Amino acid sequence: MSNPRIRKIADRIQVTVAEMLERRIKDPRLGFVTVTDVRVTGDSQQATVFYTVLGEETDLTSTAAALESAKGLLRSEVAKQLGMRHAPTLTFVQDALPESARHLDEVLARAKAQDEEVASHRGTSYAGEADPYKRPRENDVADEGL
Repeated sequence: MSNPRIRKIADRIQVTVAEMLERRIKDPRLGFVTVTDVRVTGDSQQATVFYTVLGEETDLTSTAAALESAKGLLRSEVAKQLGMRHAPTLTFVQDALPESARHLDEVLARAKAQDEEVASHRGTSYAGEADPYKRPRENDVADEGL
């Protein structure tokens, strides 16, 4: 989506769909939905709407069904708001971003725990000699005085 016109269309679709879900769609199956992103094809015929749902697995499936049933109403409102000759077809896809973020948090927590474990086994003395700097040996100093 390097085209600025396509990006503006995607942003407008995102705002319109989010407002419609908040104000006009009164489906009881609809959970706490957040529209995270919209991607539009270069010819602006297809729009993929990414969303997240706050809740459990049953909320996800019921929200997906509610969005599919409200797709026609949402598309007609998008067509009105955009004022384009052809309204893009909407496809709703659950966003995998929260799951990826949760997985990264778990990996980072595991790495932190391993770092703390290694730090607890670390000794309090430094590796190597107590005085790492080279000094002239005692014999060398005595030989120079002759």
